[in-house]
Amino acid sequence: MGWRGSRTARTIRPMTTDQLAQNKQLVEAFIQELFTKGDLEAVDRYLDPNLVNHDAPFPAAPEGPEGMRLAARKYREALPDWHSDIEQLIAERDLVVEVFTASGTHHGELMGVPGTGKTLTLRGINIFRIDDGRIVERWGQLDQLGILQQLGLVPSA
Repeated sequence: MGWRGSRTARTIRPMTTDQLAQNKQLVEAFIQELFTKGDLEAVDRYLDPNLVNHDAPFPAAPEGPEGMRLAARKYREALPDWHSDIEQLIAERDLVVEVFTASGTHHGELMGVPGTGKTLTLRGINIFRIDDGRIVERWGQLDQLGILQQLGLVPSA
């Protein structure tokens, strides 16, 4: 977890306003299709097969695109109405920062906890690096403690 450098050296190219807007649209489409609509094939359309996911979406998640696919599957199975509300998208060069709040009704097992009927909320920040119309890197910070507290796995402060 954390800010490790890219595995390969890269040249940062200046981007036009249109390119920045396209990068933001790509990230928004990916998030909405994968997490809000539950379209697991969005992983294949938007993520580079060699995606470097610097921060796994949950402990023991597979590396690369499959970790994102599994995270979406687990959340959608446990919370069928799971949706992500993007609060901010900020683009600079080849990076897009997403600030979001996601929520859904807990109907199925999640992290060993059977459905409770409660609404669960997850806040987070993701940074995506885009290259040639594909997401090639992701850094993320999710409020995992908040989810654990909502599930009753960790006491609330």
